[in-house]
Amino acid sequence: MPLSLLARHNPLASAEQQLRLLANSTACPPFERRMATAGLHPLHATGITVFQINVGKLCNQTCRHCHVDAGPDRKEIMSRETAELCITALTGTDIPTVDITGGAPELNPNFRWLVEEATRLGRHVMDRCNLSVLLIPSQAGLAEFLARHRVEVIASLPYFRVSQTDAQRGDGVFDKSVQALQLLNRLGYGREGNGLTLNLVYNPVGAFLPPKQEAIEAQFRRELHHAHGITFNHLYTITNMPISRFLEFLVDSGNYDGYMERLVNAFNPSAAAGVMCRYTLSVGWDGTLYDCDFNQMLDLPVDHGTPRHIRDFDPAKLHTRRIVTGNHCYGCTAGAGSSCGGTTT
Repeated sequence: MPLSLLARHNPLASAEQQLRLLANSTACPPFERRMATAGLHPLHATGITVFQINVGKLCNQTCRHCHVDAGPDRKEIMSRETAELCITALTGTDIPTVDITGGAPELNPNFRWLVEEATRLGRHVMDRCNLSVLLIPSQAGLAEFLARHRVEVIASLPYFRVSQTDAQRGDGVFDKSVQALQLLNRLGYGREGNGLTLNLVYNPVGAFLPPKQEAIEAQFRRELHHAHGITFNHLYTITNMPISRFLEFLVDSGNYDGYMERLVNAFNPSAAAGVMCRYTLSVGWDGTLYDCDFNQMLDLPVDHGTPRHIRDFDPAKLHTRRIVTGNHCYGCTAGAGSSCGGTTT
């Protein structure tokens, strides 16, 4: 059942086909069974410390392994009404961190308003930035805006060399990324002690698990500083999730069974106990609530009697909700674990 037969940019059909393929994989036992043997099923949230807002799938890039299937032609964009519901929900809580993602979240017309409102509430704001968006003429002053509001920039960069980065993100993206990082450095980002945090995100280009986070961070730090004078605070490694474009790549390249088997064999109970869905609530572009951004892309909203839309936000029920899981969750529990903040162990 090749995913290339999938009607592109039909999220519901795509999600159904992906879930069927993952559930029927001969390479892995049901994730819930593996969690049960670790004493972790059913999995429950331990609270909400990260309020993640996915403002849509519009992006200025079309990356090969994007789990969001984002691109310049996507029409899924969070409205001002839904953005206001997010801020209203946040106001009634003490959730400390707001994580704004996309697509390229900065392309949403409500992005700057969300940042201003969240910081007005005293929340720490993170922007998941693809870097090249900072150089778009229509986004003039964006980097300065982020610095002024002391937004933490979490920047995705596949590698510290041009060939690997452009292979995943498109010709010329590495050079633009370097320019953007240098711009952020000039504004004070990436320097210890000044409160302007610049963290990088690395995920493998191929069908393998990421290396040890500390080792690859040291390599990035050395190479980027030597070649381009770039500094940053930390680097996070993220395992490629077997969904969306990366799942299509696995199937088309004949690596699907091998990759799933690799994830299963690397299952780590300690990593499973610390998965990000236990402390994160993810809000979709249309206001639907999810346990994580990956579940969002598979159209798996919160369940088990929990309110499913931001307009019905109920902190008491959401703080201890039962997490929706599936075989794609092996991606977050392999090795040292994987989350939006890097390893979990």
